Amino acid sequence: MEEIENKVANSGIITIDPEEFYTPGERVVYDIKPMLFQEIILKEKDFREEIKNTDWSKYKNKLVAIICTADAVIPTWAYMLLTLAMEPYAKKMVFGDIAILENELFSEKLAALNLQQYKDARIVIKGCGEKNIPTNVYVKLTAMLKPIAKSIMYGEPCSTVPLFKAPKN
Repeated sequence: MEEIENKVANSGIITIDPEEFYTPGERVVYDIKPMLFQEIILKEKDFREEIKNTDWSKYKNKLVAIICTADAVIPTWAYMLLTLAMEPYAKKMVFGDIAILENELFSEKLAALNLQQYKDARIVIKGCGEKNIPTNVYVKLTAMLKPIAKSIMYGEPCSTVPLFKAPKN
């Protein structure tokens, strides 16, 4: 009986799984709306007092998205004060919602990626997984790989969508 050959395993295709760039940790949203007078006006003295009296240790090692859901004009310095109070505890803070936080976390990991390992490689960027990967991750990864890859595909090695093929020299 003839041995079955795994052509996918022998193809030399490198699979990149965006889930590998996921930063573990609890994600939380911090909304400053409750710190506002009648949830619409920031009073500096009250705001500073609220920051001083808050137990920020509950944000220890958390990934925090700082927002304001009130339709109010919030001065930039207010977010800066909040950041200074939370910084000794939080693992990471961003201004914006959870989607902005996720994009920032993935961008940091992608920036640290050693691209030389993918030079002239046939690459499949994995598309399905257990985590919800922001579309922006696929966009950034594709843009980063295009100048160095031989080809870029999306999906699984056994079923891919071709995206890019470098011109032959």
